[in-house]
Amino acid sequence: MTHPLASRIALVTGASRGIGYATARALARAGAHVIAVAKTQGGLEELDDAIRADGGHAATLVPLDLTDFDAIGRLGASIHERHGKLDVLVGNAGIAGPSSPLGHIEMKSWTGVIGINLTTNFQMIRCMEPLLRMSDAGRAVFMTSRAGGKAPAYRGPYAASKAALETLVQVWAKEVVNTTPIRINLFDPGPTRTKLRGTIMPGEDPETLPTPDQIAELLVPLCLPSWTETGKLFDAASRTLKDPSAD
Repeated sequence: MTHPLASRIALVTGASRGIGYATARALARAGAHVIAVAKTQGGLEELDDAIRADGGHAATLVPLDLTDFDAIGRLGASIHERHGKLDVLVGNAGIAGPSSPLGHIEMKSWTGVIGINLTTNFQMIRCMEPLLRMSDAGRAVFMTSRAGGKAPAYRGPYAASKAALETLVQVWAKEVVNTTPIRINLFDPGPTRTKLRGTIMPGEDPETLPTPDQIAELLVPLCLPSWTETGKLFDAASRTLKDPSAD
């Protein structure tokens, strides 16, 4: 087995389950040392056991409430002190939020979705960009959904958060493309057999959907030093790379 991410440091948010868990495991199999961030300690420990079983090095487990933005700053400082760089950032953490008409949504629900799906990623960009600049091939990938462009009824907070995230990521990609080797992209997994998908589409047969492991294998190439595209969106369902601003 080749290890294209040997000696690379990869941070994955929302790593305790679903696509984040599968991605962290896939990055470890590719040779990366994984910094796994999630709120659930038990899920992180299960991930560490799986990485070890795969023959990888023990992951760095970071139980963290990702709405604690000061803690994200402290995490960046800790990574700098221990590793001196960050090679891969996967912004995967996200929540579905309520499925209701806008007028029925409580402010707490709105701020919760925007906080995790958008503001957490903004803080990650602020705190991790200096570390990615210290890599010879920094790569960042953020999980999105075409709900952001399609604006489905009753999915207001989720759709708005993803639309804003796509704009934020494209702005960042344009800001650094000419002055750094950092490459930054969006990844749309499409319908996947996850708990979040089950929350949104409770009547759907999960057996008809790809697994998180299958999706993670498509995401890993965007994290490799050999990946050169930036400011794009990889659509897992069609296996195509798109210009998100062209939709």
